[in-house]
Amino acid sequence: MSKHLSLYDRRKQRVRTAISKKAGGRVRLSVFRSGKHMYAQLIDDSTSSTLAQASTIDKEIGKLKSGANLEAAKLVGTLIAKRAKDAKVTEVVFDRGGYIYHGRVKALAEGARAGGLSF
Repeated sequence: MSKHLSLYDRRKQRVRTAISKKAGGRVRLSVFRSGKHMYAQLIDDSTSSTLAQASTIDKEIGKLKSGANLEAAKLVGTLIAKRAKDAKVTEVVFDRGGYIYHGRVKALAEGARAGGLSF
């Protein structure tokens, strides 16, 4: 019996495989977007542990009009960059998941770069 994956899951798997080959031991910045919120995690694949996380539901970001717009995504990017510096991480590899690098995903990446992460 074969396992049927959705197109999103197939894209996500393909992106993760390519990232794991090119990561070179760097920490992975993983992005998840839902209809209402944005989430980002710093994951160390060598130890299978999460080093830091940020999302639009964090109290540090404050009250947002919507957690699903470009401004909220940029705030999550700057917050994950700040928490990465606290965890002594400066270089990451960006894992966009199965999403296109456009819109909110791109805004989060730009916010993380502005916060000091390099990828």
